[in-house]
Amino acid sequence: MTAAGRDFLATMAHSSRARAEAARAREPEAALRARALATPVAPPLVLDGRFDLIAELKLRSPAQGLLSTAVDDLERRVTAYADSGAAIVSVLTEPDRFDGDLLHLARASAALRPYAVPAMRKDFLVDPYQLLEARAAGAGGALLIVRMLERGALDALARAAADLGLFVLLEAFDEADVAIAAEVAHAWRGRPGDCLVGVNSRDLVTLEVVPERLEQIAPCLPRAFARVAESGLATPDDAARLARAGYTVALVGTALMSAADPRVLGAEMIARGRSAAPGAPR
Repeated sequence: MTAAGRDFLATMAHSSRARAEAARAREPEAALRARALATPVAPPLVLDGRFDLIAELKLRSPAQGLLSTAVDDLERRVTAYADSGAAIVSVLTEPDRFDGDLLHLARASAALRPYAVPAMRKDFLVDPYQLLEARAAGAGGALLIVRMLERGALDALARAAADLGLFVLLEAFDEADVAIAAEVAHAWRGRPGDCLVGVNSRDLVTLEVVPERLEQIAPCLPRAFARVAESGLATPDDAARLARAGYTVALVGTALMSAADPRVLGAEMIARGRSAAPGAPR
């Protein structure tokens, strides 16, 4: 990994740690834990097993800039994702580079509850306190970035998530990350099926997407877990291509945020992915 890639993740980790410390100063961990455990449990994660969609609420992309200012219609957007058939709605909560907020996660979780679709906190998480924040906001899961975390911290976050009843998406960038993610996944002590392993095709130096990385790394992914293709999917053809490569889930953000009708695009991606999945009727 280049110095630039390390610097990006290090910068995001530093900012995330500062946010966690500031939040802990406002609300002690014991108080947050009590509030989190008093929050109704999110709908359970249910995956079809052939091909599923994680639809993402992302207001800004570091690579492409502003995607939406429509915070007021957040509920309408996330319920459109649920209507499309999405199994999970990912919500960015990082404020500086993505214009995210924990309030967005809370609003999305509340709007999705009648649809029995869980929300996932997507952020640069470094502290179990932040998983309590996610649980208190009504989320059902969280993203953990393998490369950004020392192994002990990654293991601790995975254990904390399992203890809170959260699912996790372990995000990898290359084969070495996948090997670590596989070890963490095999040690998962939460509900069966609640540990997903993903590959992000974004280059951490340029922040540009390298779509072919997904197919290159697919053979390394552990087959016992849901396999998530992240970044670089924009069309139903992309979904079919990656389903054929062995992915069982796609995380799609920018394309859905930009779509005239995200219900239609999401539903088409799911349908094409399922029709192309190994073993699907031809």
